[in-house]
Amino acid sequence: MILDERSYSIHPAHVRDYLDTYVREGMALQVQHLGRLLGWFTTDTGTVNEVVHMWLYDDLADRERRRSALEADPLWWAFRAKTSPYVQSMRSRLLRPTGFSPLR
Repeated sequence: MILDERSYSIHPAHVRDYLDTYVREGMALQVQHLGRLLGWFTTDTGTVNEVVHMWLYDDLADRERRRSALEADPLWWAFRAKTSPYVQSMRSRLLRPTGFSPLR
């Protein structure tokens, strides 16, 4: 199992716009293609104006197959065109659970 953690720094004052657009147009697409959503978060301390979401995959091949399907969907590209102006930067990390992790 691997966990894909993605964080986006959003322009100040546009976090709500980004999240509202995501709920209306992006979430169903991601869940359809990516499957196992672990959670969506906003930050309260540290780096503010940031959203973080996490997805679980069986392995790297599962992630690659699912991400490729999402990237091939024209509705996903339409969503990204609407939300790209809100995004300042993006970071993605792939995490593997330890042998004693509850997510294992």
